[in-house]
Amino acid sequence: MNEQMYLIYWSTLTGVISCLATGLGAIPVHFVKNNSNILRAFSGAFASGMMISASIFSLAQEGIALKSKFPLAPYEVMIGLLLGALFLWWTDKFVHHYHLEQHHLAHGFSKKGILIFISMFVHSIPEGVAIGVGFATGNFHLGLVMAIAIGVHNIPEGIAVSLPLKKDGASTLRCAWASILTSVPQPILAAPAALLAWLFVPLLPVGLGFAGGAMIYLVIAELLPEAIEEGGKTLTSWGMMIGLVTMLLITTLINLLPTPP
Repeated sequence: MNEQMYLIYWSTLTGVISCLATGLGAIPVHFVKNNSNILRAFSGAFASGMMISASIFSLAQEGIALKSKFPLAPYEVMIGLLLGALFLWWTDKFVHHYHLEQHHLAHGFSKKGILIFISMFVHSIPEGVAIGVGFATGNFHLGLVMAIAIGVHNIPEGIAVSLPLKKDGASTLRCAWASILTSVPQPILAAPAALLAWLFVPLLPVGLGFAGGAMIYLVIAELLPEAIEEGGKTLTSWGMMIGLVTMLLITTLINLLPTPP
């Protein structure tokens, strides 16, 4: 197997496995009942905390860490955050204007569910690039560790996707499929990123910030107001804090995985 085929094979395979791992997040959500406003509010707040944590402590932090290669990376992350928020604001207006939740492909999803799907889909783009770039270094173990870390990280992200959808009445299977589809960019972009790392790597700071900005806007504009309305400020605050700490703990444990030199 020549070097290009090697990169394509392993980056695509690990990208597919990482993508499918997102669907596992729907399993614990299956046991969440929809007949309690308190539980629904806590679930929405918990998902909000996980998204905020992923946006700040994973996406933005990883983008800023690239300053050793790209001195302007922190500023590119800041620009990306604003562009991501602007993108989701525009998407919100677009979905509302055209009533996309009434489209047959979106059956069973609210406007909020569509926005969650879009923001998490965008979030998966730089993760797919990261898998490919990991293998492009020529260090197989580094690429594998990167793919495993993202795959494990995708499981709680699947929970964050599934909780609000379950609250809207979506079935567990539909939550799982929606979660998996949000990670489709990972196997699609992993191989091109591995083959064209020189092109993709400089775009990572803006891409990571963009994904984080979209998720933060979603949390502030959609998830938290609804959670506060259903469960009150105290429950929402604690739900968000527990979700944030849970995702931060997972991210910290993943970072303990041994990375080859």
